[in-house]
Amino acid sequence: MLPAFELIRPRSLAEGLEALAPAGKEALPVAGGTNLIVDMRSRRHEPDVLVDISRLAELRGVRQEDGHVVAGAATTLAEILADPLVARHAAPLGSAAAAFASPLVRNRATLGGNLADGSPAADSAPPLLVLDAEVALASCGGTRWLPLDDFFVSVRKTRLQPGELLVAIRWPMPAPSAGGGFAKFGLRRADAISVVSAAVFLDRGGDGICRQARIALGAVAPRPIRARAAEAALEGRKLDREAIDEAAMLCGEAASPIDDVRGSAAYRRRLATVLVRRLLEANQASPRDGAR
Repeated sequence: MLPAFELIRPRSLAEGLEALAPAGKEALPVAGGTNLIVDMRSRRHEPDVLVDISRLAELRGVRQEDGHVVAGAATTLAEILADPLVARHAAPLGSAAAAFASPLVRNRATLGGNLADGSPAADSAPPLLVLDAEVALASCGGTRWLPLDDFFVSVRKTRLQPGELLVAIRWPMPAPSAGGGFAKFGLRRADAISVVSAAVFLDRGGDGICRQARIALGAVAPRPIRARAAEAALEGRKLDREAIDEAAMLCGEAASPIDDVRGSAAYRRRLATVLVRRLLEANQASPRDGAR
């Protein structure tokens, strides 16, 4: 049974933001509801008001704008998976959407909801971290943009303030010479929470030297993290066996996982090195090389 609540269906984003700031009441947004409804059943959340933002056109779709790709927060993971801009300019995110839960859940779960829940195992977080994404947080007082790496605080804690709504995610359009990928390991082949997930982004020149590297890990710390020492170990070097092994090892060292029913801390550290090594090996040929 769900706790009693008032349901509001705003006709515009402005109405929705106003409904999220009621005096003396707790109000929460709902779009896909794949996390929130479960939390309400367990009584982790007992809001007085639910604001249904799923039908707001301002929060849907993917577009190109001022050198960025911008995704509305209420865009579903199924829509992310099918979008040509994501396929062209955000390969790690497309791969994460393909591995996300099941088709039924992908049709309901939203990109913004996956991030706002604050889970360390959120599948969309590592690919968006390596894409250098920002999130737009809106309230009746205005909108602020925050780097995604600053948005996550700890386990299911973010920088969202009461009355704020995550309304959009944007990332710079990568150079043609850049590429990357995403991988996860779960206890089942599909519809499983990540034991470990990883994403990489690499930009190399015609000489094969790595000009920029970003690596992110999920489910290995209280929040999704960047493996910055591993990134530094790749930049300015060719992506050879020695560089890959060093970066993979540093990813294992960057992890601070826990023991739980899905795996031990030691197992997660080992998985982090394996997943990153595989992703780097898969991206040894630059996009420019692959086109020839």
